[in-house]
Amino acid sequence: MRQARPSLRKAGRLAPARAGRLRHLLVFAVPGLAVYALFVLVPVVMTVYLSLTNQNAFNPPTRFIGLANYSRLLADESFLNALRNTAVITVLVTAGANACGLCIALLLERRGWLNNILRSVFFTPVVLSSVVVSVIWQALLTDDGLLNSLLTELGVQQPPGWLSDPGIALYSLSWIICWQVLGFCVVVYLAALQGIPQELHEAAGLDGAGPLERFRHVTWPMIAPAVTINTIMLLITGFKVYDQVQVITNGGPGDGATSTIAFEIVQTAFAGNRVGYASAMATVMLVLVATISTVVLRALQRREVSA
Repeated sequence: MRQARPSLRKAGRLAPARAGRLRHLLVFAVPGLAVYALFVLVPVVMTVYLSLTNQNAFNPPTRFIGLANYSRLLADESFLNALRNTAVITVLVTAGANACGLCIALLLERRGWLNNILRSVFFTPVVLSSVVVSVIWQALLTDDGLLNSLLTELGVQQPPGWLSDPGIALYSLSWIICWQVLGFCVVVYLAALQGIPQELHEAAGLDGAGPLERFRHVTWPMIAPAVTINTIMLLITGFKVYDQVQVITNGGPGDGATSTIAFEIVQTAFAGNRVGYASAMATVMLVLVATISTVVLRALQRREVSA
């Protein structure tokens, strides 16, 4: 009993301290959790609920229809076309911005006033509004725009219809998105490259490794976390593309040549007033993004460990 009393007194002193820490934690955590629940969880729950109804502002009343909206999506050619376009944009943007961003980061790795200026130049599109970027590129890529005018001066008789040809427009749109997010990838890769100890490169050089071998065995494994960050961010960016489609092509040319899932959701909900059906599209998009991002994240994290 004599040995137990100090422990009891100590536990009595620790209890108020733990309670105080818990109160402080709640004070700081509750506002953040409340905002997250209000602007993320509640809209997600409402979207899932509306996807199970026939919600239409001009065709009341609203009825619960179960999975009818989802079964209709499987046969909806407009939605399937938007899904294909979104997949193409996501793959091109993820691969293109990652590859170009890494190459540019390797070129700008060394410090110097010129490299500092170029870093700012490459990062500028990231801070610009997507609408501003879209208007600029639309002026450049229209049939009578600056690019085609230059090609005509160089002797090209029929310049490509960058935004008017259904076979090219989707790739032009992907390039614009890639160009805008390229600066973000460059900054992330530069931070990763500058975090590699110089001793590793020197040791590899002493062992006779050339530039390509040093990149393969030293640089590439060390920048694995940066590859993970950029890939996940680009995947999400590709799936939620809307502004560029709305401003540059409005889903065209032709019948949905550049329509994406996000564009189709907005058109269905606000132009067609079919909120329940649009909510089903949004739910499918959420599940796709969450599933693909999780799978890719797990795969890249395993690569980080093995590297």
